[in-house]
Amino acid sequence: MTTAGRYVVGVTDHMIDTPDLEADILGDDVEVDFFATTDESRFSPERLARLDALMVWGARLGARSIAHLTRCRGVVRYGVGYEKIDVAALTKAGIPFANNPDYGTEEVADHAVAMILSLHRRLWEHDARARRYASGWQVHSLKPLSRSNRTIVGLVGVGRIGTAVVNRLKPFGFHIIGFDPGQPPGHEKAVGYERVDRLDDLLARSDVVTLHCPATPQTRGMFDAARLARLKPGAILVNTARGELLADLDVLEAALRSGHLAAAAIDTLAEEPPGNHPLLAAWRDREDWLAGRLVITPHNAFYSDHAVTEMRTNAARTVRILLDEGRLRNRVTE
Repeated sequence: MTTAGRYVVGVTDHMIDTPDLEADILGDDVEVDFFATTDESRFSPERLARLDALMVWGARLGARSIAHLTRCRGVVRYGVGYEKIDVAALTKAGIPFANNPDYGTEEVADHAVAMILSLHRRLWEHDARARRYASGWQVHSLKPLSRSNRTIVGLVGVGRIGTAVVNRLKPFGFHIIGFDPGQPPGHEKAVGYERVDRLDDLLARSDVVTLHCPATPQTRGMFDAARLARLKPGAILVNTARGELLADLDVLEAALRSGHLAAAAIDTLAEEPPGNHPLLAAWRDREDWLAGRLVITPHNAFYSDHAVTEMRTNAARTVRILLDEGRLRNRVTE
């Protein structure tokens, strides 16, 4: 997809068709070069060298490609996470990088809260087991099942999405506690939750733990066997943040099989699409021991028709501002 223009903006790949919306926002003076691949090895050095800016969806961007971005003023990721982007190599090359944090907050918060409420009320387990009830009906109540106002929900990360989750949970009466060293003193008073200064204290107290933090060198693998063991027995774990926060599927399977973890809901996995693993096989086969206790959604917590339009629009506007003003909003530095 190209047009005659004063600038050239590359788009590595796209989840939804071709970048026509982006082209409209970027304007007639921009030629859009659509690479149409997530395979970085297929990025042409000649095409990379022509770019004034580069937009990245799901592709990796490493030092080998960055070395050819000799004209590039900035790289913009469509999403929030940037684990696949070699930010250090971009910095070394003098190319600023930005992510796209101001979209989909409502959707991810809604998704997390839907998971929390459904697992707390044991809806999926009721649904799975009710299919086989041959006698009786209402007598088949699942225990334990507590009231929301007797339940503590702990948030690991109380940024944009975490705050939106707090605001959604408060009307249900949950007691909400949060761990986030990055938030300034008093943030908890403004938002309305109890601040906890130690993650292990949050794990020991929470009936539900929901993750809303990025994957960083400090957080990757933070939920290993030892940390899951610190969870309150019978707790629920919800992850709509990053799959890499969990050490691996082995520790999740062990916690679920032992019953120490009552249930888990995850939207993101370290490997997507997921490969073969005994836990995933049990989930796919609807094995009785796991009935309604593991919920997996295919990394679409961010999605709504409105959110995708917002994502694409915001990313393209970031590039347009860069071309017009030389300023890269939402800049990430590491």
